Amino acid sequence: MSRIGVLPVKIPQGVSIERNDVEVVVKGPLGQLKRNLPNGIEISLKDDEVFVTRKNDSKQTKALHGTTRAHIANMVVGVSKGWSKVLELVGTGYRAEVSSNRLRLNVGYSHPIEIIAPDGISFKVEKADITISGVDKELVSQVAATIRLKRKPEPYKGKGIKYKNEIIRRKAGKASKASA
Repeated sequence: MSRIGVLPVKIPQGVSIERNDVEVVVKGPLGQLKRNLPNGIEISLKDDEVFVTRKNDSKQTKALHGTTRAHIANMVVGVSKGWSKVLELVGTGYRAEVSSNRLRLNVGYSHPIEIIAPDGISFKVEKADITISGVDKELVSQVAATIRLKRKPEPYKGKGIKYKNEIIRRKAGKASKASA
């Protein structure tokens, strides 16, 4: 039995969930999210909770049981509170600025890099921190990963774009190897 799949998802005030045979729609104060339900997975609503059950015990259905419950829980949090990721620019002269829905990065290349925000995503820049916000957790995380790939942190000085609480494993440089 799935440990995560059997847990109910609490529905906060102001959030509504609609379901049919194929998809589930979660509406809240920050927006609306849709997701197709996998075959063999059913959703039932009781009071202010959502229960995810499976029709059979096939290997694939068992695998999707907890995953579907986690997706629904993330959708509920997204439409009620929202999701955000914070990236940090580390390096001399590394800058970021936002104009309308475009993020412009100066991260050591000969040209600035522009990233256009997809629908439902907003950027905010404060000093060396870039905050990516939205209702869809997967989309927020994907945009943050795409921005990080533009200049991954390097292991010698730690320069680059990193997640706020990420720890970069540092390597010893050439000079310290010679003295040892």
